[in-house]
Amino acid sequence: MFSHPPHDTHETPVLAGQDDTTHQKEERENSLLEIIRFSVIALMIVVPIRMFIAQPFIVSGASMADTFHTGEYLIVDQVTYYFHEPARGDVVIFRYPKDPSKYFIKRIIGLPGDRLVIEDAKVTIYNEANPDGFTLNESYIKSMRPAPRQEEVLGDREYFVMGDNRDESSDSRMWGVLQEERIIGRALLRLFPLGTFDVLPGVIDSEETSVVSN
Repeated sequence: MFSHPPHDTHETPVLAGQDDTTHQKEERENSLLEIIRFSVIALMIVVPIRMFIAQPFIVSGASMADTFHTGEYLIVDQVTYYFHEPARGDVVIFRYPKDPSKYFIKRIIGLPGDRLVIEDAKVTIYNEANPDGFTLNESYIKSMRPAPRQEEVLGDREYFVMGDNRDESSDSRMWGVLQEERIIGRALLRLFPLGTFDVLPGVIDSEETSVVSN
């Protein structure tokens, strides 16, 4: 004998296409999770690189002309100065001492322990190794207007920076010495505009770094 199934069965009927809809929903959820996972990993990589290794900056202003110009895109090396001190002639990016939210780009002229005398458009540097003083052979400087005598003695971790465009630069002559902790890093790459690509842009060769004794 055959009996009919009871009418109050709890079996849930399967609708046509339900499996496909569920599968598509799971695929969307998995894709969203992958995007979130990729974004988190990317942030974990990019943020430390930008904070501790290198970060981009865009030049604005004429203080470093003709070495750098407005709109040039630079990558700044933030690692080198963990291993050795900034050197004379380095082009550095730093937080402006009067307003740390702003970044400046200048060239290091004076180092810790130096005594600088600026007079009659000439910079003379005195230190332990050069008690009689010397002047840098700065072939990258186009002009520098004569100004009243200015003297600065640099202490530990203090630097004197100036723009290559001396007559149009707001630098240590105006606002004082630069503390080492404000230095972000040195200019490593110039990427844009096209045709201006350069490694260590603004670097000076041995002839330009030679000194002239007084």
